[in-house]
This record gives sequence, structure tokens and C-alpha cells, in this order.
Amino acid sequence: MLVIPGQAGRATCDGMTRRELLRVGGSALLGVSLANIFALQQAQAKKQSGGGPGFGKAKSVILLYLQGGPSHLDLWDPKDNVPANVKSVFKAIDTKVPGCKFTELLPKFAKVNDKVTMLRALSYTPVGLFNHTAAIYQMLTGYTADKVSPSGQLEPPSPKDFPTVGSNIIRLKPPTVPMLPFVMMPRPLQESNVVGKGGNAGFLGRAYDPYLLYPAGDDMDMNKMERIKTDDLKLRDEVSSQRLQRRARLRDRINEGMPAIEEATAKYSLDEYYGKALGLVISGRARKAFALSEEPKALRERYGMNTFGQSCLLARRLIEAGTRFVEVNWPKVANSDNHSWDVHAGLTKRMKDQAAPMLDSALSALIDDLDQRGLLSETLVVAVGEFGRSPQRGVSTSGNDNQDDGRDHWPYCYTGVIAGAGVKRGLVYGKSDKTASAPVENPVHPRELLATIYHSVGIDPNTMVLNHLNQPRELVQGEPVTGILS
Repeated sequence: MLVIPGQAGRATCDGMTRRELLRVGGSALLGVSLANIFALQQAQAKKQSGGGPGFGKAKSVILLYLQGGPSHLDLWDPKDNVPANVKSVFKAIDTKVPGCKFTELLPKFAKVNDKVTMLRALSYTPVGLFNHTAAIYQMLTGYTADKVSPSGQLEPPSPKDFPTVGSNIIRLKPPTVPMLPFVMMPRPLQESNVVGKGGNAGFLGRAYDPYLLYPAGDDMDMNKMERIKTDDLKLRDEVSSQRLQRRARLRDRINEGMPAIEEATAKYSLDEYYGKALGLVISGRARKAFALSEEPKALRERYGMNTFGQSCLLARRLIEAGTRFVEVNWPKVANSDNHSWDVHAGLTKRMKDQAAPMLDSALSALIDDLDQRGLLSETLVVAVGEFGRSPQRGVSTSGNDNQDDGRDHWPYCYTGVIAGAGVKRGLVYGKSDKTASAPVENPVHPRELLATIYHSVGIDPNTMVLNHLNQPRELVQGEPVTGILS
């Protein structure tokens, strides 16, 4: 269900108040609760200073979060003339970009990589144990986690957490149309029993949490996107749009008779926000965006008839409808087999037969589809995991057991993809050493990648926010990578 915090109640760190959580349905308060989201977003929006290459060119962002840590050596940074336990078992192939090679696992993406920038030297030195959850938290918030237990697991999500990047963006750049601002699918971020860390609004408050689209079915159910339910985005059958509009008019008449209240709340432009909220429900814009069945069968098959492929297609539909930020999480968690990128064992079969074909189809189709529709120029697309995999197979780097056909965690050097909205085409930015162990040119820290995302949507990365203790904090302590922008 869609859970939305209203206004009134206890005070929060931003000086505004919240009402108890209200479910979006057909109640008389429906428009009011949705309106509070728009009001809160606008009240928090600030004029951003900034400029330079790529500043403000992205109207929306699609983040493909490859949780689990894909092996860069076995996908898009293969190495020759290296020891047998470093060299990928998959052969290298040419791509559309001269001198840039992938492995044979990405033949479709190799045909469209002239539309993207490859970040070949993402890199950071981990604080404490470099487990998935700690790395996910850093990648998506820009900050290191406060606590890591001896077992390597973090504490669960907390209202004191730093906000995920999508939450910061919709707070400072709310949508301009009545549409869900931030959608996350098809499952939460997770490592073992730690669920959702780094994936919510944290100290910003739940008004900026993503809409969670998690269809029923386990992670191996490839048809779960066929069972999307959006009942919380429609009026109850007994509440017609005309009836809800009459309630809106009644509210207007009440306000006319209360000039003191009207004057006190004028700065919040409640009529504007109420209208946007009402429009979201009455227009059916969000429900229409979720209708994957409206897409041609051939295009759906091109993305891949599986959870990840259809999520990527839905991401394109959502940004077309006005959603500002869409996050597609890889639909298989760490610490698991089958389709997971966390390949401590069985790397050859799992990557060749399961994970890589899904990534190859969906990523290539998304980039090409956006480009053909003229949307890539205004949509920033980022595909990245929390780290890569160890250069040497069968060697433990994180305390995990690894078989000869497996690679451990490796945050010191790995690869990401970024495209659209002013990002240069056909660029390979950064370079890894001869074993893909460390950067030798233009390393990019996760904080700098986040700063680039903020910069692209027209937000100064140095913008200050107040945490749960009313302490000022930067959105991210990093500078944008302007060398990839034009």
C-alpha cells in the first residue's frame, strides 16, 4: 500500500509537523493527505546555485541498483595477459567504442555503449568490514554507516539515517506534475536480515520515502511484474471523482469563511497542493503508467520477460509520466544463489545462464529505447553496484568462503555505467590497473558519483540539510565528475 505522512502532530527536524500515517484510499481525507506531500516538498525546496557542464540537464533519474556486487572482470573490464585465477573465463569482445572491450556476456550492451560513459575506476577504501549493507548505505547516501556489528551486519534502518539520494532529490526538486515522485521496485535492498538500509528518507521524514512497488512472489518468480496492484492509487468504487471534487469545493467554501486561517496558511499555497493531490488520484496518471500490458509484445521481450527487464521498462513508463526518480533494485539479494551477483561460488554458470543475460537485455533496451524516444537527453541513467569482485578467484577478502569458481567482495576498483542528460557518449572514464585491482587514472568515489547525480538534476551537492538533531549536513561531501559531462 501507499503510506503517506500528513501534516500536524509532533514536530520534526525541518520545523514542520506530521499527522499520523494515512493510507491512500477513497476517504474524505484522501486529497488532504496527498496534498501534504506536495506542500512539504515545496516548503523544503530551495533555489540551488551551481552551473557548469551538465548542470540541471536531467529532468529525471533512473537508478539501476545492482545489489550484490557484479564482477567487473567478468562483465565490462576484462583483462588479458594475467594469471589464470585472475583472467575471466569468458572471452573478451569488441564494442561500439574503439578500444573498449566487454566479455561475451554483454553482446547487446556492446552494441549501444557508444551512448554511455563507462566509469572504469569506481573506488573507495571501506570503513570497518566491507559487507554489502555498509557499502549500499555509502553508495546511496554518501555517508559511511555508524555501526557495523562483528558479524558484518548493520543495524536496521533508522529515522536517524542519512536520506537515500532519491529522497533528497524529490525534496529539493519535486515533480511538476501530479505523479508519484519516487518509486522503488521490485524488492527492497537487503543483506541477510537487514532490509531497506540506505533505501529510505531517514531524517527527512517519511514524506520523502519512495513508493514501494514490491509485487507478491519470491525472488525466483520471474512473472511477478504481471501481478502489479495499484489499488491504493484509485478511488473506492463508492467514491466517484465528482463526489471528491464536490468535497474539494466544500473545503474551498469553508476556507472562504475562515480568513484568519487562510492568511496564516497562505505561504503553503494549499489550494495548489490540494489540486495536485486531487489530480494524481482523479487523473489516473500513475495507474496508467503501471500498465505494462500497453507496451508492444516485441518491446517487452526485448527488455526481457523477467522481473528485472520488466522493471526497467516500467521505469521508462514512469519517468514518461512525470516521476522524478525511479530505483530498480536487482531482484535477488546478496547472500543467496541463483541470479545473485554475490558469486562466491558457481560464478561461471550463474553469470552466464542467469544474471548477465537479464542485465544485458534490460540495460541495452532501456538505453536504446530512451534514446529513440528522445528521452535520454533529459533522463540520467545510472547502473552500479556497491562494489566489484576480487581480482583473484578463490581468495577471501571479506571473511567469506570462496570456491575456485568464485570471487569475493572488492570495493577498491570496479565499474559503473552512466548515461543521458549531458553525460558524454562513448566515453571510457578512468582506468584500472592490469588486474583491475586498483585505479590508475581518474578514480571516482561513490560520493562523487552521487554529487554528479545531484549536479545533473540541478542541485548543488553542497546544499545543507538539517538532520534529526537539527545539525547541518551537506547532501554529499564530494564534487561532481564534470569530466564526463557536457
